[in-house]
Amino acid sequence: MSTESRERQALIVRGGWDGHQPVETTNSMIPFLEHNGFTVRVEEGPAIYTDAEFMKTVDLVLQINTMATITKEEFAGLQEAVLNGTGMGGWHGGIADSYRNNADYLHMIGGQFAHHAGKDPAERTGEQSDNYIPYTVHITELGKTHPITQGIDDFDLVTEQYWVLSDEYNDVLATTTQSVRPWDAWNRPVTAPAIWTRQWGKGRIFVSAPGHRLEVLDNPNVRTIVERGLLWAAR
Repeated sequence: MSTESRERQALIVRGGWDGHQPVETTNSMIPFLEHNGFTVRVEEGPAIYTDAEFMKTVDLVLQINTMATITKEEFAGLQEAVLNGTGMGGWHGGIADSYRNNADYLHMIGGQFAHHAGKDPAERTGEQSDNYIPYTVHITELGKTHPITQGIDDFDLVTEQYWVLSDEYNDVLATTTQSVRPWDAWNRPVTAPAIWTRQWGKGRIFVSAPGHRLEVLDNPNVRTIVERGLLWAAR
């Protein structure tokens, strides 16, 4: 079968912290991928990255694997695939807080979760919602013309607001600004990327910081951006 007529291969790698609903959120994306011509394989961890022959066939890695670890061999397999043209995408901690034990992974992805600001300490109950605060996702000038975010206006969310450590190599399509509250340690507003892309070798990388749980992924703006981002990243 020719490259032009074959179905593309998508690989979902999921796992890590259950609070991010890795199964529910990725399952919700499978019909979209299949509708867009992908054969979808699901793996419950990064061991598949060591299968060099299979990774050569992968056009898109969708990874949602939070606060996990990756071996040197697993990362080497993932990196080789991306360098050779496999696209990679994901959301929230599933891609931006996956493998704190591997600096080269952070270098490839271009952003690492550092913090999500909480509510007033007097309002906290010990639940995930302690970190759900209202904020705005601001589309950048680049984002206004980029195929992933074109036509989408600034929009508001009430969820975790990621403070992301990043670098200038990212193409930032949207940002969010963390304000200063009386109980915060920082003393001036901080703007961090919320949606970005990155070219790594021949591979494209797409990251959406919003996507904490299924209800955030189901926000119409977030869902549209993620769907477009995955198609953009894919080989």
